[in-house]
Amino acid sequence: MQVDFYHLTQLPLERALPRIAERVVAGGGRLLVVAEHEEARQALDRCLWAYAAESFLPHAQAGGPGDARQPVLIAGDIQPTNGARNIALADRLWRDGALAFERAFHFFDDERIVEARQAWRTLADRTDVSRRYWKQGESGRWEQAA
Repeated sequence: MQVDFYHLTQLPLERALPRIAERVVAGGGRLLVVAEHEEARQALDRCLWAYAAESFLPHAQAGGPGDARQPVLIAGDIQPTNGARNIALADRLWRDGALAFERAFHFFDDERIVEARQAWRTLADRTDVSRRYWKQGESGRWEQAA
């Protein structure tokens, strides 16, 4: 199980998440995007439809009849009804339920850095978890820092 910690310092989530989702889908995977609040899920839905004019990323919000067919599903909880083995924690909150997936993408900003550091430390003791920490360089590109 791999957990990638993405520290948002320059690019907002709305620019970082779609690129991760594209890579997961391009590799044949499925992604569950979790955000607790309805307003956040709606914003993510709009973002994934319109983030780049040249791209199309099929997705839906959870709760519809076609959930199982969606490569990217936006949900309020950790229920991968689309069969996802990858999870993106898009509301900056770590959830231990993410450890049931093959790969987790934990996005956080400076407001949630204390909680992210706690999750990082907690996962350090687990031999079944590989952790990576990504930060944004001055150019906005992701750089692996740990």
